[in-house]
Amino acid sequence: MAYGSRPAASRAHADIVTATALSANGPARSSVAASWWRSLVQHGLDPAGARPRRAETLSGPELKQRMENSDLLMHVARAKLDHLYKCVSLSACGVFLSDADGVVLDARWRSGDQSSFESWGLKPGRSWSEAAVGTNGIGTCLAEERPLIIHRDEHFLDRNISMSCIDAPIYGADGQLIGALDISSARSDQTAAANQMIAALVRETARKIEADCFRHGHSGERVILVDDSEEGGTAGGAAIALLAVDENDLVIGATRAARLALGLAPSGAFAPVPADDLLAVGASQTGLASAERTAILKALARQHGNASRAAEELGIGRATLYRRMKRLGLSSRC
Repeated sequence: MAYGSRPAASRAHADIVTATALSANGPARSSVAASWWRSLVQHGLDPAGARPRRAETLSGPELKQRMENSDLLMHVARAKLDHLYKCVSLSACGVFLSDADGVVLDARWRSGDQSSFESWGLKPGRSWSEAAVGTNGIGTCLAEERPLIIHRDEHFLDRNISMSCIDAPIYGADGQLIGALDISSARSDQTAAANQMIAALVRETARKIEADCFRHGHSGERVILVDDSEEGGTAGGAAIALLAVDENDLVIGATRAARLALGLAPSGAFAPVPADDLLAVGASQTGLASAERTAILKALARQHGNASRAAEELGIGRATLYRRMKRLGLSSRC
């Protein structure tokens, strides 16, 4: 979209955003229009910036506290942010990690692009919540709890229409939203097609961070992979669904994707559920039986058919192993 001079572009963008948001008047025809409505009506923001809100930038000690509060997320994400950045750095893209409030905690960018990102305020310590800066990748991703792309003039504030932002939410071990992963482009010629390709990388990386957070949170339990391929769209794309099972064969934890796939509480604690019961209920819908069958066959193969050693490897009792094999139709001699 050609905007001409910057002042004219600002007025044109502000007029479009305001007219669209007010015409929505509640339920909107698109997710972007709905976000514009929230930004204008609920948060009282002005797309032209005539009523600027005080920049929500944390002080050094405040940012340090935020980072400490998200210590596990930052520890798990660090290497994955590095890898993701290597994939997109030549495209003048920056990689950003925020907490659940939209405060940027960590960033990766080329030195030549740093001034562009910092001029937009896209840097550690700055809040990019929807309430602070209106429709944007990080804030709207967190508000709607879904992967999304906010491309150039889909941003609410006119000063942000040069950016393309691609985001995915990150959930903690208890299913609670803990942050967002963002790739933003400083290129003026960034295309919608390029955004779609980058979006797949963002979703995949976010889910890997989520899975590692879950494994850290349940390091003392056996973790089972759930095949939720039929539920991927519901869970947010490329979701990794995991269950944590204790020594009593009770499911005591589940990732957000597993919770959605199996009808558990979306977040927070839930009453322990016998693994056999949950697997039996979910088998016909989620492919859990196939995943469990594969795990058992691999364990038996590694132990040369010795059921006792296979059960020990799987972290279950011999009787439990035989019970599961019977339910799955596996011969005790396989």
